[in-house]
Amino acid sequence: MTEFRSAYAATASGRLGRYGLYALLLLFAAYYLAPLYVMLATSFKPPEEMRESSLFALPRMLQWDTWRMTWSEVCISVNCGGMKPYFANSLAVVLPAVVISTLIGAINGYALTMWPFRGANLLFGLLLFSCFIPFQAVILPLAQLLGAVGMGSSTGWGVMTAYIVYGLGFTTLFFRNYYVTLPRELVKAATIDGAGFFGVFWHILLPISAPIFVVTVIWQFTQIWNDFLFAATLTDGPGQTITVALNNLVKTSQATKRYDVDMAAAVITGLPTLVVYFLAGKYFVRGLTAGAVKG
Repeated sequence: MTEFRSAYAATASGRLGRYGLYALLLLFAAYYLAPLYVMLATSFKPPEEMRESSLFALPRMLQWDTWRMTWSEVCISVNCGGMKPYFANSLAVVLPAVVISTLIGAINGYALTMWPFRGANLLFGLLLFSCFIPFQAVILPLAQLLGAVGMGSSTGWGVMTAYIVYGLGFTTLFFRNYYVTLPRELVKAATIDGAGFFGVFWHILLPISAPIFVVTVIWQFTQIWNDFLFAATLTDGPGQTITVALNNLVKTSQATKRYDVDMAAAVITGLPTLVVYFLAGKYFVRGLTAGAVKG
């Protein structure tokens, strides 16, 4: 009887502790999601309702005109085409930068692990060192260099190149840590069969690299899409990205401040990263742990 009571008390104590942990996690989640809720609720409220209701109150009715105006009509600096052209600018910069930096990082990680050469560790260390260089330390010489080679702020090629180069340290690190866990016998067997450097990569390693590709793409997409410093410094005018447009919209002088427009623009700016994490978040966690066993 005594053993039964002890077991019951232990079970009840464990259940109580688990419920307390769940409650704490829910509290943290509510605290973290509160700004997103406020942005969404405010974006659907007309100015009159915002003055009369609480910040956390639900909108009386969904006002879609604000979103339409924010997307295609609101004036940002001297341009009155809404957030749409800046959204397109971000896509035009982010997608090529993510693809190119990911592919180069995959080849770098493959070469450093499966085809070791003299100085490979030194090269890898230099690539890692680039991850710790703050953007502020190189932004001026970088802008001067891009201007000297004809890739200044009037085009998107300069900022795209900066994103590619500064992403190589992270992408190489991800792929190197993943490929070091794979047996080198795969490469040896393929070379015996006549496969070369790129043949082994394309036919052997690439098909089994989906987890780390997901990690790298999510990481690069998030970092590049959310960047403001490079975008504000290396782009100007109609070629600016959406984060710069959001900043300019908030600073635009208006007779009556439209917080509903500002909040709708903020949601539009952050929506792509939210969608990416929502669709591929679980694969991101799996990919991070895939290279955590060896190396």
